[in-house]
Amino acid sequence: MLFVGINPGLWSAATGWHFARPGNRFWPALHRGGFTPRLLHPSEQDELPALGLGITNLVARASARADELAAAELVDGARELTDTVARYRPRWVAVVGVTAYRIGFARPKAGFGPQPEPLAGARLWVLPNPSGLNAHYTPQTLGVAFAELRAATRQE
Repeated sequence: MLFVGINPGLWSAATGWHFARPGNRFWPALHRGGFTPRLLHPSEQDELPALGLGITNLVARASARADELAAAELVDGARELTDTVARYRPRWVAVVGVTAYRIGFARPKAGFGPQPEPLAGARLWVLPNPSGLNAHYTPQTLGVAFAELRAATRQE
């Protein structure tokens, strides 16, 4: 499973850890969803490969908010992600952020959950953005969304 964030926030860029800002709900959702045996701190991201998990970003440029990215950056990032997936061949890819996915992959009507088209041979899933700025999702509902993905990966 390869998790794909939108881009590093300023806190993540400063620490070098994905989803590092206090208040970001990625790590709790990952645990609540059943992907990790315990809640990991962002500084423990190097433990993910042993669990069959990877993590990257769609766009490398850091920003305070994802909406500061230009559409062209997301499109370029989607092309680079496709190349990365083709090279490393994960079985699953989960993009964490539906708006970035819609723009980057030119899928304006895409929703959450499984996507009909694979990404370079990998099953593709879109999850809600776990940023604390995303008020539409609570830590509990994010955990449920991650758990649905986990359940789907176990059905293979």
